[in-house]
Amino acid sequence: MKKIFVTGGSGFIGSAFIRLALDELPEYEIINFDALTYAGNPDNLNDVEDSRYSFIYGDIVDRDKVYKSLTEEVEIIINFAAESHVDRSIQSADKFVQTNILGTQVLLDAARHFGVKRFVQISTDEVMGSLPEDKTAFFTENSPYAPNSPYAASKAGAEHLVRAAHETFGLDTIITRCGNNYGPRQFPEKLIPLLIANALNDEPIPVYGDGRNVRDWIFVEDHCRAILAAMKQGKSGGIYNIGARNEQHNIDIVESILDALGKSRSLIQFVEDRLGHDRRYAIDSIKVETELNWKPLESWQTGLEKTINWYLKNQIWINRIRSGEYRNLPNQLSVIDLMLEEISPTFNLN
Repeated sequence: MKKIFVTGGSGFIGSAFIRLALDELPEYEIINFDALTYAGNPDNLNDVEDSRYSFIYGDIVDRDKVYKSLTEEVEIIINFAAESHVDRSIQSADKFVQTNILGTQVLLDAARHFGVKRFVQISTDEVMGSLPEDKTAFFTENSPYAPNSPYAASKAGAEHLVRAAHETFGLDTIITRCGNNYGPRQFPEKLIPLLIANALNDEPIPVYGDGRNVRDWIFVEDHCRAILAAMKQGKSGGIYNIGARNEQHNIDIVESILDALGKSRSLIQFVEDRLGHDRRYAIDSIKVETELNWKPLESWQTGLEKTINWYLKNQIWINRIRSGEYRNLPNQLSVIDLMLEEISPTFNLN
């Protein structure tokens, strides 16, 4: 059977993609290759009971492990694996350079070595920097690179390596860029799960600066459908910006979720702004909409309602992360000697 090699599949977006792929691609086996760093959560896929799904513990920087894990049957590599927390990259960029740049190159080399038919790099709109607040400008596939954080710079570097592999070696590559995702199973250092978790415990909700930073939000399953479309139909060497045309101010999101949970807005705590904090992201997704015939299925209202309801019904999932219990790996992984870093969730209002 043909195989798709998914890196970082135990994370928020990667696990959502694996669930979708298992439903939509019955002709493929899915291999999840994940280092299970702090944001990689085995709980995200612990209910998947499909013989076409398998897990391999490994780091994309580990060339030997990547090569040993790939087989000639792997037709597609999809690289979700990344260090992605902006605040952590500001504190120290080392892991971001190592995983996001060096790790991507290891995967590109492996793709060429094994004759992989398509390589899909999951990137971010942050590689294009910040937009004016007047809502007349949007990120397009031709927007210049202007990363403003070490995280964004490392993702931009990865994109350059993917492009080089296509131009120099003829590797069939696709790059997708997306805005802020939300939905079930998102690690609670990110804005929406953090504020839900804090609000449920009547804890302060940290908001950077004046809270007027704008992000383009998309429901995670809509994002994954776009990735699947790009994987199947995208033009070799292509870049696809994926957005839901859903710009929201951070403070408006915080207030609306507090209201939905019946919690007081007095929980809001304005904190010192992040260094180099981008003011506005907004994506022009006309290319993915027309070329790949994709559009989001969820509105902001329906997606947010589904998200809130999932966290309300799965407070054990949140508590396992907050306590660190989720790091107790399932039985099939218990024999592996994992050097797991200490968890120290922070907040990210990106």
